[in-house]
Formats: sequence, C-alpha cells, structure tokens
Amino acid sequence: MSPPDRYFSSSPIVGNQAVLIGPEAHHLVHVLRAKPGSEVTLFDGSGLEYLARIERIDRGEVRLSVLSREAIDRELPYRLTLAVSLPKGDRQKWLVEKAVELGVTELVPLKAARSVAQPDEQVRARLQRHVVEASKQCGRNRLMGIADSADWFAFVAATRDVPLRLFAHPGAPAVRQAGWQPPTGGGHDRSVYLAVGPEGGWTPEEVAGAVAAGWQCVGLGARILRIETAAVYLVARVAAEIDRHG
Repeated sequence: MSPPDRYFSSSPIVGNQAVLIGPEAHHLVHVLRAKPGSEVTLFDGSGLEYLARIERIDRGEVRLSVLSREAIDRELPYRLTLAVSLPKGDRQKWLVEKAVELGVTELVPLKAARSVAQPDEQVRARLQRHVVEASKQCGRNRLMGIADSADWFAFVAATRDVPLRLFAHPGAPAVRQAGWQPPTGGGHDRSVYLAVGPEGGWTPEEVAGAVAAGWQCVGLGARILRIETAAVYLVARVAAEIDRHG
C-alpha cells in the first residue's frame, strides 16, 4: 500500500486539528477529488510529520483531524548553505528542487559583478513555493530557507568564522584534492558553505577577495557547467566526501 499523499500546512499544527487552505486545499479537493474520511500526511516545516483524516471540506479550505504525529528527521547532520548567482527563468525552479532533494539547509541568492538575474521579493516568494513542492515530493519535514539576496563581498565578510567554505572556480583543484576537512564539533564548526558564481564567472577581484577571507577554490572538472549543474554537482560531491570521511 502506498503512503498517503503529503500536504504542507502553512500554519503551525497545534493540537488535534489542522486546516489546509489555498493551493494545497485546491489540489486535495479538485485534483485528487479527496472526500471526508480520506487520510493524508501533513507537515508544517517544524520537523514533525502528521497523519490526518479529512473531516470537512468547505469553500477554500479543508479541515482535518490529526491522528498521529511523529518526529521524522531527513536532514543532513550538518548545516549546508548554498550561495549561488541565480540563473534565469525555469532553471531557477530546477535548481531549487535539486537543492531541496540534496538536503541544502539554506539557499542564498548571490549578487556578483556578472550576475544576470536579480531576485526581488516576488522571485523569492516563487522560489519558496518551489521549496514546498520539492519538500512534499522528497519527504523533508523542514523547509529549505530562501535567504535575502546578498552581495558577494558582504557575504564573504559575514562568513569568516565558518571553517569549511568552498567556492567553485575553473582550474582550481578538484573537490577531492582540495585538502579541506569535514565539519566537526558544534556551532559554526557544523556548518558548510558552498558558492557558485554567475555563468560569466567570478571577476579576479571576487576570487581574490574570497581567497583572502579564507574561502577555498575548488574545480568541478574540465567542462564548463551551467549554474544549476555546477551547484548540484558541488553540493553532491561535497556531501559525498563528508560521508566518506564520516
């Protein structure tokens, strides 16, 4: 028997009642044609997963009874932040989906000298919707954060206390050869920061500033990758190396 479909509650679930509204309610009622008595899985971003039963369907909302709740942790054992100069259009959605699936904790849209897409609040809200959809699919019960966009030099300065900071740059040593150490301990020592620049590449000043602040250059192979490919490759390789050492 397949598990119940997953739905996101935009309001924290407290007690034994839950309410779905907006797109989640619409999909449940008008796409899946769910009826009272049907059971679904809910999550609210708190880390808990809830089994719930539909009790009543009203105009624009679905009311449910919470049957059980369980803390199910599908997160990485360290905090992974991906800073990336966003690509254009639908490629942003693909990037967000894969970052969620790979366990990224927070995505920071970067503003670099050669960045093309400049995310505003409308873009940020759209990216957050993609996070919810990807979380429903992959089973995460905590939402990947979408941070405010950050200037590269300001971001570099703000992360000086984090031991493990890697940024992709052509010609640098491969991830496995860079000589970095997996995260250990607590606090900042359990954090990993990764960065991918725009398709036009980092400027020499951006590279020099990052290196001077303690960031390490890592290469992603002989081929030139698009932003979203580079980001997924970097996250996956670093996570694999940490697991290998771990």
